[in-house]
Amino acid sequence: MHTGNIHQNLRTFGEKKLLIFSSGFMKKYLFIFYKILFLLSLSFFSFSSFAQKNFDFNNNCQLAYKEIIKLKLSSGQQMLDAEKKLHPDNLIPYFLENYIDFFILFFNEDPAAFKLKENNEEKRLQLMSKGSELSPYYLFTKSVIHFQWAAIKIKFGNNWDAGWEFRKSFIQGKENQEKFPTFLPNAMLNGTMQVVAGTIPDGYKWLSNLLGIKGSIKGGMAQLERFLSQTESSASLYRDESIFYYLYLKFYIENKKEDVFTFIEKNKLDVINNHLFTYLGANLGINGQRSDYAKNILLSKNNSPEYFEMPMWDLEMGYVKFNHLDNDADIFLKNFIEKFKGKFYVKDVLQKLSWFYYLQNNLQKANEYRALILKKGSFETEADKQAQKEAIAAKWPDKLLLKARLLNDGGDFNEALKLLQGKSSADFVLPADKLEFAYRLGRIYDDTNRKEEALAAYLTAIKTGAQSKEYYAARAALQTGYIYEKSGDKITACTYFQKCIDMKDHDYKNSLDQKAKAGIARCKNE
Repeated sequence: MHTGNIHQNLRTFGEKKLLIFSSGFMKKYLFIFYKILFLLSLSFFSFSSFAQKNFDFNNNCQLAYKEIIKLKLSSGQQMLDAEKKLHPDNLIPYFLENYIDFFILFFNEDPAAFKLKENNEEKRLQLMSKGSELSPYYLFTKSVIHFQWAAIKIKFGNNWDAGWEFRKSFIQGKENQEKFPTFLPNAMLNGTMQVVAGTIPDGYKWLSNLLGIKGSIKGGMAQLERFLSQTESSASLYRDESIFYYLYLKFYIENKKEDVFTFIEKNKLDVINNHLFTYLGANLGINGQRSDYAKNILLSKNNSPEYFEMPMWDLEMGYVKFNHLDNDADIFLKNFIEKFKGKFYVKDVLQKLSWFYYLQNNLQKANEYRALILKKGSFETEADKQAQKEAIAAKWPDKLLLKARLLNDGGDFNEALKLLQGKSSADFVLPADKLEFAYRLGRIYDDTNRKEEALAAYLTAIKTGAQSKEYYAARAALQTGYIYEKSGDKITACTYFQKCIDMKDHDYKNSLDQKAKAGIARCKNE
């Protein structure tokens, strides 16, 4: 073989080996390169996924939350929109939007708004699930969302769904407290739910048993009180919201009404510029026989258009004025009926309007509004049920007893007593009126601190009305229990609370049973 051919062959062989080597190297290099890129992309997308979904209750969100709690919903929403643009990865703005939906739907009960917003719950819960389970906000946000939608669904008559929402909230709140015992906001919601679950009346006991919910008034209130005593930033942030729950529970469940108003005054709650506190003060003032107190709050509230508009203000002022027998009470009650899109308390307000014209001897208008009771509203509240019952019976209350009731409800105790002084059961013909007279007299004596006279009248009502469909005997038993509880005789108090529970098939059965059950729990320190 020629030497030149040998060199050529060797060169050709070398080039082929180099090409083969290069090709293999490149393939291996490219494989490694792509693998690195793939791993980097996984890492990047993993990081992006985490970054997209986090719970950052930053300063912007805190300011928005505070606006929303004051019921300045529009400005709160604007802040949340800005935060979403600035930090699109943050889940807290979507969580806080649920507060806005809650207030709109809970207070205004507009069916059109409910239809528009009802899918928001599931969307938000799915969003919260994309956050880190290592954050205490992962379960907390879900628990709050379920809790708020439980209240909303009650307002729209979906009681079964509301029960399951409450159960989910209850379980998630409990789990979050176990996982993150130092996360203070747990106590706000869990304490509230503990108290509510501990006072479920017998009429709904089947539901609580089915859902597996057990509560404790003592334990729940203790949680709320500990939370309110904290000074850390996470507790301070939720302070106004927790105060709202705490004072309602103290008022209705602990029956410490004077303590509530003392708390409002001592802590200088802003009932003028914080409309959530405006509503709380006015509403509890009306239900606590302090109509003048409620009226002053309603007249002093900040009426800036930046606040959420709701017909409830007309409702509250209508009640205030009707309890004082004012001649313009009908204006506010009518305004409520015209503006309100929901069903809660519609029958009750129509009953008040029928009574208003009945007391003015305008039977034509009185009957017109009574007829409307049968056509409008719902049966979700016991006040509405009672209004429907009276409209069907087509019987008017005794005018003297009705005036005494209204004045006493408004806090005009002496005026109410003047109407009944010198009267006896013999002055009334109908058994129901005789029974109401005994109860009404007892209640006025009770409210003017004439306890012995109150007890005598209450016992008459209990004795004569234990089998009545009217609520007077049961309420007399409840009030008697309160008197003995306050005096320290808790055994006797429990006896009368139980008497209240044992009376069957009367108006306001569930609400009176709930109050009596709470009384027994307090007396037994449960």
